[in-house]
Amino acid sequence: ALFLLAVLQLACAASATALPVVINTWAFRKAAETAWRVLQLGGSELDAVERGCGQCEIDQCDGSVGYGGSPDESGETTLDAMIMDGNTMEVGAVADLRHVKNAIGVARKVIEYTKHTLLVGESASLFAVRMGFPYEDLTTQKSLLMYSNWLNQSCQPNYWKNVVPDSSKSCGPYKQPEKVTPKEEQPTSQRRAQNVQSHDTIGMVVVGGSGTVASGTSTNGAIHKIPGRVGDSPIAGAGSYADSTAGGAAATGDGDIMMRFLPSYQAVEYMRMGTDPAVACQKVISRIQKYTPKFFGAVICANTTGSYGAACNKIPGFTQFHFMVSSPLLSQPTEHVVDCI
Repeated sequence: ALFLLAVLQLACAASATALPVVINTWAFRKAAETAWRVLQLGGSELDAVERGCGQCEIDQCDGSVGYGGSPDESGETTLDAMIMDGNTMEVGAVADLRHVKNAIGVARKVIEYTKHTLLVGESASLFAVRMGFPYEDLTTQKSLLMYSNWLNQSCQPNYWKNVVPDSSKSCGPYKQPEKVTPKEEQPTSQRRAQNVQSHDTIGMVVVGGSGTVASGTSTNGAIHKIPGRVGDSPIAGAGSYADSTAGGAAATGDGDIMMRFLPSYQAVEYMRMGTDPAVACQKVISRIQKYTPKFFGAVICANTTGSYGAACNKIPGFTQFHFMVSSPLLSQPTEHVVDCI
């Protein structure tokens, strides 16, 4: 009995030293450092997620998060974000947010000051202004140049199909033809994989010292998207998911495909059944592969004991996935790399 007690005490000690944990997609080091610092100063898991993802919005991480990146088909930058409390299962999210830079901050206000989960478009922007956020232009010289170059390349690539004029050769406005003749389109994921340096969402999972979980995302979405498009990032269970009885997960990649499978929710459910976080991430990727083997995407996972992992889908130009981890077992926020499957 004494031996078993000692083993249990050691196991508890090992678990305790592994917490808290911050894990986020891509090598966004400043985001990881900011979230970790918030925890060290006594902030909550939600605070850490909000500040960590917000750091990426300020830094315009890889041009795929925050203002001044990924202009849509009309040249405008719009933002998607969500934040989830794994204790209460509350979610705050915004999509197609315009003229407000701190998207995840607005998402947090949705939790705190409304009974809703998701606000969209210009109405979300008006809500943000009522909450005290400044109304600003999200366009920059860089995003204008990206948009101009795209127009000069006959609007290639884009997200239209089976329309006239031929979307693979010219700009719109497009319309539905009298008779639809489906043609083989280059998959969205292949277009994205041609330039994987334009990464994607920041997704973050924070597990606190007592095992409570929060998660969140922020992105400016797919470059040259059709106006009004919303990806996986602000959708609970798709972009991220947190449950303090199991763990948290976040996804990054081709949101139009990944959101159909609720990968973050599925990964958390695998962990709830006792699956190791790395294996849970792999199982999620494998599930999507059965339907769209060439998709661009990755998932990060962490359970309530502080174990974590990640997985990605191997395609040309994307064979490894980089992510950040902060924990007491590491001297500083550290970049990890996993081979895609």
